[in-house]
Amino acid sequence: MIGYAAYADRFGGTLAEVGERTAYLRDLGVGYLHLMPLLTPRPAPNDGGYAVMDYRSVRPDLGTTDDLRSLATTLREQGISLCLDLVLNHVAREHEWAVAARAGDRDKRAYFHVYDDRAEPDAYEASLPEVFPDFAPGNFTWDDELAGWVWTTFNDYQWDVNWSNPSVLCEYADIILGLANLGVEVFRLDAIAFLWKRLGTDCQNQPEVHELTRALRTVARIAAPAVLFKAEAIVGPTDLPAYLGVGDHAGRVSDLAYHNGLMVQVWSMLASGDARLAAYALQQLPPPPSTTAWVTYARCHDDIGWAISDEDARAVGLDPVAHRRFLSDWYSGAHPGSWARGLVFQQNEATGDRRISGTLASLAGLEAGDPGATARILLAHALILSFGGIPVLWMGDEVGLLNDPGWADEPAHAADNRWAHRPQMPWDLVEGHADPHGIEAGIRDLIDVRRDLPQLHSATPTEVWDPRDPRVLLLVRRHPDGPLLAAHNVSGEEAWVAADVLHWLGLHTPGLRDAITGTAPELHDGAVRLAPYAAAWLHDSDLVSGDQLRGR
Repeated sequence: MIGYAAYADRFGGTLAEVGERTAYLRDLGVGYLHLMPLLTPRPAPNDGGYAVMDYRSVRPDLGTTDDLRSLATTLREQGISLCLDLVLNHVAREHEWAVAARAGDRDKRAYFHVYDDRAEPDAYEASLPEVFPDFAPGNFTWDDELAGWVWTTFNDYQWDVNWSNPSVLCEYADIILGLANLGVEVFRLDAIAFLWKRLGTDCQNQPEVHELTRALRTVARIAAPAVLFKAEAIVGPTDLPAYLGVGDHAGRVSDLAYHNGLMVQVWSMLASGDARLAAYALQQLPPPPSTTAWVTYARCHDDIGWAISDEDARAVGLDPVAHRRFLSDWYSGAHPGSWARGLVFQQNEATGDRRISGTLASLAGLEAGDPGATARILLAHALILSFGGIPVLWMGDEVGLLNDPGWADEPAHAADNRWAHRPQMPWDLVEGHADPHGIEAGIRDLIDVRRDLPQLHSATPTEVWDPRDPRVLLLVRRHPDGPLLAAHNVSGEEAWVAADVLHWLGLHTPGLRDAITGTAPELHDGAVRLAPYAAAWLHDSDLVSGDQLRGR
């Protein structure tokens, strides 16, 4: 399966117009469409739609719930599953629960974390980070109508809900089933890491988060068994496996989870030209339970935060602080020789943290006119397509969209440069088949090749091997039809797949082929040469599966 993610209004306009683009998605090979927040938010500012005012209606400019049902039906007829965001951690200040709480309803007040004075908020603040330090410092907001301090992790207009209240669990279970009845098949559980609050911690990744997810999943399995949960857990590597389930919870929490670490390592490798940190970091993650899968991606709607652990960096001889600083400098274009054109997002003077906004193409050098840009873009996609799980393309990446120079022209977006990598889909160029850099053709070829390789089915585990050449990331996918070695040269120099790697895998055979090119690779003393920023999916073409034989 291939996924695609987009804002409905930027991809098609209305939900009905998104439905009219179904043929484009099917032609690209998409079987999973994630439409960014489209349930009714508060008036701007609304954090890009993540400040939901009503979970049971659709943004009026996009259509109605009937239009949503019709779109889901149209997609399903074409074999495409619809994924929507379900914001779990907070609601808009204008949501009916918050309105009732502000009006004095004691039951609804208990849906939120409200404090009469600063004693408890100050105690929590001692260990809480700030998510948006630039425009939302602190984690609590005074509300005159409540006559209290309400917990607001993200923005003062987004009120964190109190998941220790059983009524909140019941409310969200009902919301999930209502949307499932409209045809939604996958729920992206937004900000799931933040649900449970515990004094003395950063109030993220608490064990109760996984218990609550299991409870919601149980309800869905009983009443709407086709529904899947996707954890939006942008957390450190050690905390990530729990969102798919570990120990007694294995395979019983979320069905899918973002592999944020892979995305970060893709960009780290491209900037450094070195695969050793990525290989080590990726090796630390256990494989997901067999009934679950990663969602892999090179870019998404959000900024890139450099979630590289100190331990992983030190294990390969890097200063973690210096490396994260280097990545921010490189992708903001501040580092000498950088080909990237990103924007610094949410600089934290206290910690030195600087996240980065920008489209994949602009971050990879296309905006700067760098001659290696197209190869980097295709390499990033080859990597996410060969890693395992469900690779998801961010809207416009398949045609090399650059940063939107007018991102700040809309007043509601002016303070948030993430809108630079959320441009409108240029349908005139897409439908005119304008592909001057060969990006779209290259990505379509990779998707077509992947579809015919049983080794790249997500049920096949992924092994990350130690690099022989530090410039080459090696991924091994073992299958009854024989192994596949996905090799990725992350540098601007030629590199090599060592002969011993091929021997270990039994690939030093006359049938050795690169599935991407369909040809025998270039060998020197038994090693495979990789051009700068090239990928090769190496397998023995003489091993033919039973399914392939039956097809003949």
